[in-house]
Amino acid sequence: MELKNEKLRQDVESKNRELAASAMGLISKNEILSQIKQDLTKDGDLEKNVKSVIKTIKVNTREEDNWNIFKEAFNNADSDFLKKVKELHGELTPNDLRLCAYLRLNLSSKEIAPLLNISVRSVEIKRYRLRKKMDLPREKSLVEYILEI
Repeated sequence: MELKNEKLRQDVESKNRELAASAMGLISKNEILSQIKQDLTKDGDLEKNVKSVIKTIKVNTREEDNWNIFKEAFNNADSDFLKKVKELHGELTPNDLRLCAYLRLNLSSKEIAPLLNISVRSVEIKRYRLRKKMDLPREKSLVEYILEI
C-alpha cells in the first residue's frame, strides 16, 4: 500500500512539474512575441512583409489558444480543481476560473500578465475582484484559499 501511495505521489509531482513547465513555456513565448512585435513596430517604414509578420505574431499571442493548451495540461495534473471551484463559487466567469488556475500554480501577477495579455496592474485588479466574488475575509490570502481547495 505504501509503495502504491508513493508511486501516486510521484505521478502527481511529475504532472505538476509538467504543468509548471508548460505554463513557463507559454509565458516565455508570449514575452518573446511581444518583444518582436514592439521591435517591428518601432520602425515607421513598414512594408507588407513586416505587416504580415506582425499579423502572425498577433495570431500567435491569442490568449484563448494559450488557455486551451494550459487548461488541458492543468486538467491532467489537477482534474477536480476547476470543478470544485465552480461548485463553491458558481458565479465565477471563465476568466475568473482561468485566474484561479494560474494562482493555483502559485504564479505571480507579473507571470500571469503575459498569459492573459494584460498589464500587471490589471492582474492585481482581477485578483481583488476575485477575492470579492469569493467573499474572502481580509486575513485570508487568495492564493492560500485556492491552494486549499
